[in-house]
Amino acid sequence: MIEVIDAERCTSCDICVNVCPTNVFDKTDGIPVIARQNDCQTCFLCELYCPEDALYVSPFADEAQSIDVIALKQTDAMGSYRRAVGWTNGTRDRRATDRSYLLFGH
Repeated sequence: MIEVIDAERCTSCDICVNVCPTNVFDKTDGIPVIARQNDCQTCFLCELYCPEDALYVSPFADEAQSIDVIALKQTDAMGSYRRAVGWTNGTRDRRATDRSYLLFGH
């Protein structure tokens, strides 16, 4: 279940809003809001596509949990799913096509 959007890291790119298949997020004039947390299917797409590691999806949560953002950052948990599948800073250039599609629809 999506647990955190880190306001310090989020750049308001809205990629998470665009990739979420269950419409969990709402766009705002700034940082997206987790508006329908119970609709999260733990697909990790938001965490996978976040270019700033500003999201944390708990792989074991069946319901919302109290999360310590500072501890997540210290343990490098933010964006850990993206890194686990090989989407590191070194592969960022290969994701340009996906990101362009997500931002601009082409």
